[in-house]
Amino acid sequence: MVTKVPPRPTPARRALRPLLATGVAAGLAVGSLVVVPGTAQAEDEKSGGTTLTVAVSQSIDSLSPFLAQKLTSTSIHRLAYEYLTNYDPKDARAVPGLATAWTSSPDKLTWTYTIRKDSTWSDGQQATAEDAAWTFNKMMTDPDAATANGSFTANFAEVTAPDPQTLVIRLKKPQATMTALDVPIVPKHVWEKVTDFSKFNNDKTFPIVGNGPFVITDFKVDQYIKLKPNKKFWRGAPRFDELVFKYYKDGDAAVAALQKGEVSFVPNLTPAQAAALKTQTNIKVNDAPGRRFYALATNPGAKAQDGKTFGNGSKALLDPEVRKALFLAVDRTTLVDKVFQGHAVEGEGYIPPRFGSYFWKPETAQKRAYDPAAAEKVLDAAGYRKNAAGKRLGKDGRPLDLRILCHATDPNDKAVGKYLQEWWGKLGIGLKVECLDSVSDPWVKGDYDLAFDGWSVNPDPDYVLSIHTCGTLPATPKDSGATDNFICDKEFDGLYAQQAVEYDTAKRADLVKRMQSRLYDTGYMNIMAYPNALEAYRTDQIKSITTMPEAAGNLWGQDGYWSWWSAVPTDRAADSDGGSSTGVVIGIAAAVVVVVGLGVFLGLRRRSTADDRE
Repeated sequence: MVTKVPPRPTPARRALRPLLATGVAAGLAVGSLVVVPGTAQAEDEKSGGTTLTVAVSQSIDSLSPFLAQKLTSTSIHRLAYEYLTNYDPKDARAVPGLATAWTSSPDKLTWTYTIRKDSTWSDGQQATAEDAAWTFNKMMTDPDAATANGSFTANFAEVTAPDPQTLVIRLKKPQATMTALDVPIVPKHVWEKVTDFSKFNNDKTFPIVGNGPFVITDFKVDQYIKLKPNKKFWRGAPRFDELVFKYYKDGDAAVAALQKGEVSFVPNLTPAQAAALKTQTNIKVNDAPGRRFYALATNPGAKAQDGKTFGNGSKALLDPEVRKALFLAVDRTTLVDKVFQGHAVEGEGYIPPRFGSYFWKPETAQKRAYDPAAAEKVLDAAGYRKNAAGKRLGKDGRPLDLRILCHATDPNDKAVGKYLQEWWGKLGIGLKVECLDSVSDPWVKGDYDLAFDGWSVNPDPDYVLSIHTCGTLPATPKDSGATDNFICDKEFDGLYAQQAVEYDTAKRADLVKRMQSRLYDTGYMNIMAYPNALEAYRTDQIKSITTMPEAAGNLWGQDGYWSWWSAVPTDRAADSDGGSSTGVVIGIAAAVVVVVGLGVFLGLRRRSTADDRE
């Protein structure tokens, strides 16, 4: 769960509201999840309005949509900017966003999007196709602007806006992600003034102009970020008067704040925290299958596209036999049972089981099950012998000692680190667990041997797969790239290129599974678990909110803006629910229907990390 992390194009890497009278050219079914209301509400002392406060443990890497790659940052951009399309919170299919409709030419090389007329920037100007065209063209022509999401536009040949409501994208070759372009569209009239996209973090002038459901109004590094409802948002304004993401370095402090009513919501709970909160009055714990994976990443030898290597990763890990032995000595079952206490699923493939069509698991003969005796034999056969003191020696004759980057704010990293020290210690391999507030600096410099890694996977897996392609390596050692772990494998790249142009869903799913198989075999990534979304919120502050997927899904880190946009404060629930105060426990979906075409629409709401990537 590295924090440098890129993905989202999330390339990171990610709720529904009562009846609204809005004109929308779309048709879909969505669900609303409601919790039993409490007696109090969150109050903004200065304005007297309702405030929804979310505790976060991850720093903001950038408020620039062109640079941001961490989950917290990209989640906030979901709230502040529209994308061309969104994801239905019920089944994650593509639904209208800034674009109300889209068509492709028979050869799939030209895509035409109809841009809605009722989206305005928060400064009053209308959002148009020109804004979208400018955003994509800037990413196509400025490498710095392509830092976070460049994989989406790498195949674009030309992007034009023949009129305010028409966006045309011409491709070099077919591209399967054209209804899942997870790229925030920015206002041209604001961003065309930026001169250096590598340094502009968009965090000095507030409010920040956007066209999403919220407007960013204030930000203090490692303290908070504040947002207000966008009263002009085409789906309707959010119900809370303010949304605050408050930074907590310590998870127990965040939980204590939840118990006191100082925050409304806390994600990424430990099993012990969740168990304690379940007995608390006015607190609801949500425990649902997650969209993340939790992994061990090994440094494959950090390198740039110019061929130059850098960093100080252990040379021993370049040997596939060493990586194989290490992973044979990882007991995933124990980690799920003891560290996650059952609130996770044993890891295997790169895509979590929640994404059924893309989920892959190794065949019996391929699987590297826990077998420490086999690990010993692999190392012995590869020439890594033990000395008289029981220490495993490298090819240079020195004791084989490794380092692993650990997030200081993540108790899972620390707990798993202790198990690895024990298991690998029996192999004669030493392990130093280096827990840092931010692992980004050593990670991007290649100064690590292993790292705890993790990504939130989007409904379309293209981005989270792309971060392991050769093209995402930094141009030179001094540059930054979109790579997750410096992996560059020609066979993986070939499969990635094939899936990117495959429109047949079954064939594409097969290619994605073959990519996961290849990644598994290289041994650079060891997926240990798929953690549940374990989170809690106050029912005396939040009356109703939407999970994604609606039947049993998460609230934090959704693919869209559904949870915070749909959230209804307790004192307004009666009015917003049409006079009904009936609630149901979260996990029970109340199906609702949307009228197709211009008419009545039921709103809804949506990459990535305990708090890592998108």
